[in-house]
Amino acid sequence: MYETTTQAPLRARVAPNESTKLAQQDAMLTPRFYTTDFEQLNALKVTPENRPMWDAILKEFRDDPNKTHFKRNAEFDANFDDMDPALREQFMDFLVSSVTAEFSGCILYAEVKKRVKNPDVRELFGFMSRDEGRHAGFINHTLNDFNVAVDLSFLTKAKKYTFFQPKFIYYATYLSEKIGYARYITIYRNFEKQPEKRFHPIFKWFENWCLDEFRHGEAFAVLMRSNPELLEGRNKLWIRFFLLAVFCTMYVRDHARRPFFAAMGMEPDKFDREVITLTNLISRQVFPETIDTDNPRVWELMDEMWRNTQRMNEIEKAGGLLSSVRIAALKGANALVFLKLFMITPHRQALPADVRLEPVW
Repeated sequence: MYETTTQAPLRARVAPNESTKLAQQDAMLTPRFYTTDFEQLNALKVTPENRPMWDAILKEFRDDPNKTHFKRNAEFDANFDDMDPALREQFMDFLVSSVTAEFSGCILYAEVKKRVKNPDVRELFGFMSRDEGRHAGFINHTLNDFNVAVDLSFLTKAKKYTFFQPKFIYYATYLSEKIGYARYITIYRNFEKQPEKRFHPIFKWFENWCLDEFRHGEAFAVLMRSNPELLEGRNKLWIRFFLLAVFCTMYVRDHARRPFFAAMGMEPDKFDREVITLTNLISRQVFPETIDTDNPRVWELMDEMWRNTQRMNEIEKAGGLLSSVRIAALKGANALVFLKLFMITPHRQALPADVRLEPVW
């Protein structure tokens, strides 16, 4: 109802590996590739009262503080053949999902820079494409160490592109960048407390890495505050929809990765509550309404959605004559859970417009 898809043209080539096939999927919980109405982006403005903050953020982009950060060292040459198979599978799933999300941003942002004439928008999206491409390459190099790298050039041509209205791109991008920051910094802080649990060196790069994500979100916050119609009227309902969609997707996906979190010395329930609460707090800098994470009903319903999804996975594996009917019923149950979450009274106290939260957790 909210999107359409188009299939990018294919050229004959070698069949993709399993990681590339996984990244190519367009399931409910997998990252997608997006396209939008690029002409509408030309109308975005940066108002005079927001210009100082915008200029400060763009200066950070130009200075490129992470220019030399994504360099591998000898730690990546270690032998990881003895990694527990269940952990390895979920670690690879985590990396494939991450590289797909990062590369999705890289492709979209590069296309915006190419097709939009607005100088502020072009400059921002050019820098963001640079950063996301750097992130994707760094992750994919780690996947290549395990001989399961994603064929990014194939993915560009083979993955379906989902059309989103520009305002949906703004909401989704802002949230994906901020929740990416919250996830990376929470994992990094965990390993500061439990360095013996750090089973791969890539996690040491997460602190500086998450600052890129934070900066991307800050730029989108300025754009949305400079175009206040994006935050008014029925758009408040869309904002709440996107907040819940991002939070529920993360909650369900993380709870399916228990061996991965156990290896890090973390509980997915505690991790998700911390990340969602932090992201929700940060979102108050721009969104007039956010989720009431102090309401225990929010967490009860998210847990119900996870249990329904877990049951769906079990039914799908078992198969059987009525499996499709039972799965459809559980999907309907999750839709009802989402509606119940949506109907919970939101938090309506925004932060002052001139606040730029410091990236500290």
